[in-house]
Amino acid sequence: MAEIKTKQNDADVSEFINTFADTEQKRKDSFELLKLMQDFTGYEPKMWGPSIIGFGKYHYKSDRSRQEGDWPLIGFSPRKAAISLYVYTGSAKHEYLLKDLGKFKMGKACIYIKKLSDINQDTLKKLIKETIDFLQSKYRE
Repeated sequence: MAEIKTKQNDADVSEFINTFADTEQKRKDSFELLKLMQDFTGYEPKMWGPSIIGFGKYHYKSDRSRQEGDWPLIGFSPRKAAISLYVYTGSAKHEYLLKDLGKFKMGKACIYIKKLSDINQDTLKKLIKETIDFLQSKYRE
């Protein structure tokens, strides 16, 4: 079985944002997201792999395969095309929160935004809370 490459590491989060975010707007938004997610969750930001900033963690076991590992409860990455937000469970019971989020695109496992001002931060906090509650309930250790 292949080993998971995206693991928590000790890389400097601020240095990552300053070097990886390719525009001043993305840098500014990334530092705002960093503060919002840290203040709201109480978790310290940690680098996961080379390009994801994660908060908290949980241990999962796949229902469909033998794969298991650790993953951040929530996170984001200031990627070139958009900022990727890892704050959504994909659960149908949380879809209602997306209608008030604002301007975004959905990926398979994340929400893409161009800039932080495009979305409602109160709705983002509700998504974060629901996601953390869902993951901590589902993957209790």
